[in-house]
Amino acid sequence: MDIEALRTFVEVADAGGVSPAARRLGVSKSIVSRQLARLEAALGVQLLARNTRGAALTEAGATFRDHAARACAEIDIARETILPAGELRGRLRIAAPLSFGPTHLAPVLAKMALRYPQLHIHTAYSDRFVDLIAEGFDCAIRVGYLQDSNLIARCVGPLHGRLVASPDYIEAHGCPETPADLAGHEALMQGTEAWQFMNGDETITVHPRGRFKADNAMALAAAAAAGLGIAWLPDGIIKDYVASGALIPVMTRYPPPPAGIYVVRPPGLHASYKVRVLTEVLIDCFEPAQVAD
Repeated sequence: MDIEALRTFVEVADAGGVSPAARRLGVSKSIVSRQLARLEAALGVQLLARNTRGAALTEAGATFRDHAARACAEIDIARETILPAGELRGRLRIAAPLSFGPTHLAPVLAKMALRYPQLHIHTAYSDRFVDLIAEGFDCAIRVGYLQDSNLIARCVGPLHGRLVASPDYIEAHGCPETPADLAGHEALMQGTEAWQFMNGDETITVHPRGRFKADNAMALAAAAAAGLGIAWLPDGIIKDYVASGALIPVMTRYPPPPAGIYVVRPPGLHASYKVRVLTEVLIDCFEPAQVAD
């Protein structure tokens, strides 16, 4: 039985159709369809019920999917154990944030690709919350504060951020001095997140409110510079604004607690060798002095 056909079947089952699975695998739909047909012929059962909306697992397919996924994982581990030291091959799918990824992560991933010429790195940059398992990613790089989940996370570096506002906003609305003062100010946020601040060893949590929201930190920085409100943003996003005076740090007596840059992966006994190498590469690159910039 062809291991690539098994891998293709798992991708189709998880993606919910031939077209999205082909996009994940980077191959044509016809290749995916042929591999599925060969696998079903070898097994003598129908694994997928195809329709105009995609493909749904049959009862046999649902049973076989977990076994096929485990077989693929075991083969990957076996391949990794016999690779020459320092060699990586295969495909690594990474979900990365759009606000931080192209500037801070893309150069690191490019160097990794140069170091391992047989490794295929596919990176999707988006600030939306990606479902790693459903969308078939090996791992994601996330910044800030992690939400509770069943994903396994490894911190690869610190992330420094500050509250900022424009001089025009401060002149019109005043400057908050304490976390309690934020109740009277417009907050620029990605959603309904809480802001946390340190008062010595005490953590103060604030639930700010505002009428302007965006799922991208660069958009929030532009809105803050335009005078729409106060935003909590990473230093790497706002450094040029602060240097030019377009944004001013506020409420500096109450700094946010340390945030981080994380590699997160689906739950499992062992991280793949590719993900482990990526993690170590990022740890080497994201020294505290570099991340703060």
